Amino acid sequence: MAGAWDEAAATFDHSADHGLSDPDVRSAWAELLADALPDPPSRVADLGCDTGSLAWLAAELGHSVDGVDFSEQMLAVARTKARASGEVRFVAGDAAAPPLPLGTFDVVLCRHVLWALPDPEAAVRAWAKLLRPSGRVVLIEGFWSTGAGMPSRETVALLQRQRFEPRVQVLGDSRYWGGPITDERYVVTARLRAAG
Repeated sequence: MAGAWDEAAATFDHSADHGLSDPDVRSAWAELLADALPDPPSRVADLGCDTGSLAWLAAELGHSVDGVDFSEQMLAVARTKARASGEVRFVAGDAAAPPLPLGTFDVVLCRHVLWALPDPEAAVRAWAKLLRPSGRVVLIEGFWSTGAGMPSRETVALLQRQRFEPRVQVLGDSRYWGGPITDERYVVTARLRAAG
């Protein structure tokens, strides 16, 4: 499966919401991350980071970021971007079982990853173990007109089953995507409920 993503790496950033090269699109994502992430500095795990655009942006906002992706070619592009952007580290690995130290992150950030995993529930359990007690997940997902993706109600239900308290924000503004959209796109921010 990494092979298909390796092949896509050279052109992946041509999409406005992937490369964030358009100033308006980039500004919209910077605002979204500034609202969704804790005050900097915090430690962020960007899982399924692709070419590192969100990792790069989070680092520019003052966060320390670890990016994980299973595509070496995507990581090569990400490392090139990160040279100019502050504290970002990239490691090859599975987003569903990231090779990162447990209990050390303030945020697990994923964009368009959860829906594509073979066992999303197991992945969320693994991600919860990465978090400090006050940590949160920030999941940017969608349910596309092709039938791919995950509706927000399913993402919310999954997170609630794993003791998270989710909050959904619809991302219908064309500024995020470089043009109008007709499908469901959203971000879910969720903290773990206290045990008991």
